[in-house]
Amino acid sequence: MSEDLQAEVERLRAENEKLKNKGVRGLSMKVSEKGAVSLYGIGRFPVTLYKEQWVKILNMAVEIKAFIRENDHLLKAKE
Repeated sequence: MSEDLQAEVERLRAENEKLKNKGVRGLSMKVSEKGAVSLYGIGRFPVTLYKEQWVKILNMAVEIKAFIRENDHLLKAKE
């Protein structure tokens, strides 16, 4: 492979990696039009719940983590 072609391949690989990491930029939140909390960055669509629903889920954090640990062998991970 010529040096120019090799340099272009490396540039494209770096650009590709940067684009892949862009999707993993983290989570963000905003208040929806109806006054709920929308959490972005989990999947293709936001998770939108009212504050009472978020509080119920957050209060169960310990139980949710324990459930995931206990059922880890049955659960799939998104790669």
